[in-house]
Amino acid sequence: MESKPFRIGYTTGVFDMFHIGHLNILRRAKEQCDFLIVGVTTDALCEKRKNKLPIIREADRMAIVEAIRYVDKVVPQENMDKKEPVARYNADAVFVGSDWKGTEAWIKYEKEFAELGCKVVYLDHTDGISSTILREKIK
Repeated sequence: MESKPFRIGYTTGVFDMFHIGHLNILRRAKEQCDFLIVGVTTDALCEKRKNKLPIIREADRMAIVEAIRYVDKVVPQENMDKKEPVARYNADAVFVGSDWKGTEAWIKYEKEFAELGCKVVYLDHTDGISSTILREKIK
């Protein structure tokens, strides 16, 4: 078995109306770590941050993500504190979409995570698909 660059990876998302972009992120993350933990945004946090509830309820979104073969553990993401789960799960990699690279927030996270021995890995975004795009098509 070939060695992967990271032992424990962590990523988060709402994963509403699960689509190929979600699957791509999870697959690409798992290719780089032995154990992948996925934080699924709670309904309450989603409503607080985005002023809307997901179409698929939290328990179902967690069950869907948990059923994906690339995912080793699913946890609720109840707040936007990113350092706490990295420390709690001993993650040595956090996976995030490349659309966040170079942003003020993620430059700060890179420095904070480095202090915990964790690297930020940016994964290519799948163009042409998002839950927002799906919501618009449904309308």
